[in-house]
Amino acid sequence: MAASFTSQQAYIAEFNPKDYLQRYYLEGSGIHSGEWTDFALKHLHETFTKSGVRGDTLLDVGTGPSIYHLLSACEVFDEIIVSDLLEQNHVEFQKWLKKDPDAFDWTHIIKFVCDLEGNRENYDKKAEKLRSKVKQVLKCDILKRKPFHPLVVPPVDCLLSCLCLEVVCEDMKSYCEVLKNFKDLIKPGGHLLILSGINATFYNVGEKRFSAMISSKETLEVAFKEAGYQIEKAVYTPRVDKSQKDITDYDTKYFIHARKQK
Repeated sequence: MAASFTSQQAYIAEFNPKDYLQRYYLEGSGIHSGEWTDFALKHLHETFTKSGVRGDTLLDVGTGPSIYHLLSACEVFDEIIVSDLLEQNHVEFQKWLKKDPDAFDWTHIIKFVCDLEGNRENYDKKAEKLRSKVKQVLKCDILKRKPFHPLVVPPVDCLLSCLCLEVVCEDMKSYCEVLKNFKDLIKPGGHLLILSGINATFYNVGEKRFSAMISSKETLEVAFKEAGYQIEKAVYTPRVDKSQKDITDYDTKYFIHARKQK
């Protein structure tokens, strides 16, 4: 059963990052640990190597409590800024940064990225490199015209958002407005990388059900073009393992690499 649209206030009150990480990323049983992370990490690795996306600063919007999608970026950017609306997500992310014993164990995914890079034996160094590159953990509300107000974030070389827009935006109009807002945060000619799922209506965290916005290949690409981006690459891959669609019901994974026009 689909969820009614989840308000920001509901997220603030009810989203539990520990439950989220355990349900979605725990080694061996996490819904996203495997099919989703393999998809996301392979495309990000290729983007930051073969596609040559690199620069001074990467801004991650809607980081949540996760670190996996930043592991390849730390090799090619001097500085990474992470951001999220929820204070509890900041706290969980900071636990990993500070090597808190209570932090989620990302070792299995760090090793996967090191394998992609041909450097598995140095996974400890990979974790330390990412920690050293994260310079700021900021509060962000992407539904606002200026998501970081009153703080001013200078335009960056690359903006990344993973599994965020479909659960924050109520419809494609809102999604397109967010893409437009992102443009002020990206340098002319800079890159926008969005990864998420298509045709989801909900996802569960613990006993709570949160809404997701239905989208399609066609509506997504129209939104990017209406927002003024040039799509460099778009990949859509059907979900293979449907055994836990009662937990989250997306049916396709997508990765879109777009650029802000110069």
